[in-house]
Amino acid sequence: MRRTLSVLLLSLGVTSLRADDLTPKLDAILDRPEYASAKWGVLVLDAKTGKTVYERNPDKMATPASVTKLYSCAAALMAFGPDYKFETPVYRRGEVSSAGFLRGDLILVASGDLTFGGRTGVAGKCEYTNGDHTYANSGLSTAILTNTNPLAGFESLAKQIVDSGLKEVQGDVLIDDRLFAKTRGSGSGPDAVSPILVNDNIIDMIVTPGDKPGDRATVTTRPVTAFAQTDFEVVTSQEGTGPVITVNATGPNAFSVRGRIPVKSQPVVRIYAVEDPALYARCLFIECLRKAGVRVNAPLNRPTKFDLPENYEKLTKLATFTSPPLSEAIKVTLKVSHNLYASTLPCLVAAKEGQKTAEQGLAIQGKLLKELGVDVKTISFGGGAGGQSADCVTPRATVQLIQGMRKRPEWEAYRNGFPTLGVDGTLHDVIAKDGPGVNKAFGKTGTLIWNDAMNGRSLLRSKALAGVTTTAKGTDLTFAIFVNDVPLPPGVGASREGKTLGSIAEAIYVHGP
Repeated sequence: MRRTLSVLLLSLGVTSLRADDLTPKLDAILDRPEYASAKWGVLVLDAKTGKTVYERNPDKMATPASVTKLYSCAAALMAFGPDYKFETPVYRRGEVSSAGFLRGDLILVASGDLTFGGRTGVAGKCEYTNGDHTYANSGLSTAILTNTNPLAGFESLAKQIVDSGLKEVQGDVLIDDRLFAKTRGSGSGPDAVSPILVNDNIIDMIVTPGDKPGDRATVTTRPVTAFAQTDFEVVTSQEGTGPVITVNATGPNAFSVRGRIPVKSQPVVRIYAVEDPALYARCLFIECLRKAGVRVNAPLNRPTKFDLPENYEKLTKLATFTSPPLSEAIKVTLKVSHNLYASTLPCLVAAKEGQKTAEQGLAIQGKLLKELGVDVKTISFGGGAGGQSADCVTPRATVQLIQGMRKRPEWEAYRNGFPTLGVDGTLHDVIAKDGPGVNKAFGKTGTLIWNDAMNGRSLLRSKALAGVTTTAKGTDLTFAIFVNDVPLPPGVGASREGKTLGSIAEAIYVHGP
């Protein structure tokens, strides 16, 4: 009877063919009492045939949170190609004496290099950890720094400059950050969007407890720099009390660190996001030049000159730093849900076309998405990272996006950036480590949570997951899952719904066709 029904449905042109054992599994999750006032949007599609496997409000707009990054990363890969490398040059303005003294300025021209060597490991690949440092101040006490050199870009440039014979800069050191207009990103972490990014425009603080309760904790910074005035006072507390460490801005380029960290605790990472990335980069560059043996007469924290060339055709290039392929930065953006990188991508897309603003970049992005077969009238974006009030998509548009990318040469680079269920990135801890779905589904997560002050709880504005799997039966599926407006009981965080969406992805793998 089931076979007869299937043949009848196909003969009638019906393209929805649900997996009989999957539908009740997903319905049971979506219809739980805790979601009575929430809104679900789900679409699961057979990637090869285009037939619908499961759906719930697939054409209703939903808040995507960081699933937005799937769209901005796709557009950037299409615009630049996964093998594109950013080149950051340094020019001299002025003549160099026979003694190696530059009677003029060094000028670094920012190219929009997202990582600037700060995440590059020994194999030339960009490294990441499951708890990225950009989220360290948002309650992510498990933030872990990558084992890389945040100053690798500047140290490479400084060495090249020394090798050119330059011994002293008698003028100034300047950062040309005119590639695109400055703007603000959205979400946690640093949000000053600029074409110069060094260590994600962050000063990291590593807080280590003392030997016994009452001891003063040790606070070190990465990178070590004179850019900011710092004031550290953290005490070692009793074992088992939990760390409470806050960072507060106390003035321009000044901050304090206060709190407690339990004895025997692992070091805890906190961050200070700089407000002026160009000034930060300039200070770090001067420090690296001096460390390499180049005397720089200009002061560290404020340039004496502000005039920049209209073009660089007549100036001498002394050094160039070349990034890893763009695909490596896209991988980090998607794996750890990097807000700053994703917010920068529309600006880079705009700059490639001779435009200047993030809004112009989003307009270009819309045209690229249309080429993929995405119904752009059913989506809305105010930024590249997620978290803007204007950000809305439908499950169907999100599936269209992934389906369109499957057909393009950038697919492998795109897909390699998706977090792996139960293994890495933002999906590393959403299912049991011995579950059947481990390493079987791949997708981008999203989380947007607001404070419900009236009720003393949180409102989960969005929890989202979109990606791909090959089911246990061997069928390639593409899926998009959104749940919006979930009131969370006091003390309950978004990780509860993270595990819910993880269980849905696992169910799709196990019970899908």
